[in-house]
Amino acid sequence: MASRCSICEIDPDSGFCHGVMRAVNKAEEFLSGGGRLYSLGAMVHNTEEIERLASKGLATIDIEGMKGLVTGSTVLIRAHGEPPATYSLARSLDITIIDCTCPVVLKLQRDIAAAFKRVSLSGGSVVIFGKRDHAEVNGLVGQTGGKAVVIENLSEIDQLDFSHHIELFSQTTRDPGEYEALKTACLERTADITIHDTICVQVRNRHKKLADFAAGHDVILFVSGRDSSNGKVLFELCLKHNPRSYWVDAPDSVQDVWLVGAASVGITGATSTPRWQLEAVAAIASDPSRSVI
Repeated sequence: MASRCSICEIDPDSGFCHGVMRAVNKAEEFLSGGGRLYSLGAMVHNTEEIERLASKGLATIDIEGMKGLVTGSTVLIRAHGEPPATYSLARSLDITIIDCTCPVVLKLQRDIAAAFKRVSLSGGSVVIFGKRDHAEVNGLVGQTGGKAVVIENLSEIDQLDFSHHIELFSQTTRDPGEYEALKTACLERTADITIHDTICVQVRNRHKKLADFAAGHDVILFVSGRDSSNGKVLFELCLKHNPRSYWVDAPDSVQDVWLVGAASVGITGATSTPRWQLEAVAAIASDPSRSVI
């Protein structure tokens, strides 16, 4: 038997991004007053955090659920944002909106709406590099009345019409390297393109820091909900720089065998991973009362 790792470090740049933290804080502030609050879609892609907020009175609903709310209900729009149709529906139902759309996403929505007006006059197109049906992307596509073209990876570039002007945007949480590759490939095919750098600065800066963090430890425990798009991107980055990277759904899913021979363990996660969860995983990884084979 061997003791637990001697060094267990939480990534200082991990935990909720500013947009998610702002939304969670607003939800908790409202709930502290005893009111009933509905979140349109999961506040974060993290089951344990959703359960924690639910215990405080937050109910998660979809658009159909929103249609069934009584007049005067309060609905929170999460950091991902929503398309214009959602706001129109809320007004028609006399529902109060607490808008927690991330400021970075909100600016992107406005920029896409403006770009769509420009290209509509010339037969051009708005292209969004993002995950289809992701909440943020749905909100972005909604700014164009559903007419934006969404591509998920470089292999789909042939779907684009390079005979007319293109306005290219990215979902805020996409992999910066993949977006750079897409931009390069587009420029090789046309000069009639406007490229917008719309990946969140916090996300972009984190990639380099996370690569260094992953390489600097024997083992990486990556804490995130399985539905997090950002989590999938960041976990793959960890794996690239440290093959001993393991996905942790919840603190109690840490397996002893992962830590065999590890003198240092790094704890990190997605932008939807709360700090309390990272601390719980770190406590398990460093618990001297448990041993690894």
